[in-house]
Amino acid sequence: MPDLLDRRFLFVVGKGGVGKTTTSAAIALAAAKRGKRVLVALCNAKERLSHLLEVVPLTEEVTTLLPGIDGVNMNPTAALREYGHMVLKVDALYRAIFENRVAGTFLRGTPGIEAWSMLGKAFYHATAEEDGEPVYDLVIVDAPATGHGLEMLRVPQVICAVAPPGLLRREAQKALDFFRDPERAGVVIVTLLEEMPVAESIELRAALVDELQFPVIRVVANRVVERLFESGERDLLSALPSRLGEDSHVASLARAGQRRALREGVQERSLAELAAALPEPRTELPDMRSPDLRRSEVEILAEAFVQRSR
Repeated sequence: MPDLLDRRFLFVVGKGGVGKTTTSAAIALAAAKRGKRVLVALCNAKERLSHLLEVVPLTEEVTTLLPGIDGVNMNPTAALREYGHMVLKVDALYRAIFENRVAGTFLRGTPGIEAWSMLGKAFYHATAEEDGEPVYDLVIVDAPATGHGLEMLRVPQVICAVAPPGLLRREAQKALDFFRDPERAGVVIVTLLEEMPVAESIELRAALVDELQFPVIRVVANRVVERLFESGERDLLSALPSRLGEDSHVASLARAGQRRALREGVQERSLAELAAALPEPRTELPDMRSPDLRRSEVEILAEAFVQRSR
């Protein structure tokens, strides 16, 4: 099975706020360090990739961000127009299909067409070639939060089921076959080690594997804290503030220890739950202890993806 960075296409998915964009940025930096040409594609997002990498803001146009890394924030209308040009290649044919009133009404009425416009554009970039060589070695799609992201990934299957035979259906089937191929594509599930994100990640994996037949190839546990205490020590620390009383001169220190012990306990239980339910290789990204990550911190996180999975 290919290494994570040797795929041509990655979906990065997970609950909102778990660090999908941070993970996408770290994977992109890791791939670029291996000499790969990478495109990071956001889906009509209020993007923060440019802040993380300290580069120019992303737009609907593909822009070079760093050596080896391009980025785009895909807008559905612009993506559909651009995808039509890329696939059809002939302007007159594009206008006949995409700017025709009847055809336009049909397209707007096709379930998931806006999501498909963005997926189709990303798929095109993943398979495009120049002089017999891939334009990009890796395309990373930073997907919307779990519910919307899952609906987006369902779109090719929906189009194959409801669209009449023709260009749209053929392209959707090609993309679906590509996304289901573990040699070329895969899904990265990102989670925090907390009850709700872990539960949602387990449900997400079930939908991806059982319903969509997409290969989940990596689980990323984000913001993992170093374990300072053993289980028995955590029990003692959790009870310590109530034993000391508020007038103790070490009460604030005891409360800090209690908070850390509680977090480590939740983290340990969450890791055990992930290991039991998600058999895929896991990458643990350390808690960088900063509310405002920048490129130097993301570079550190990228090191977790440079080496092969443990």
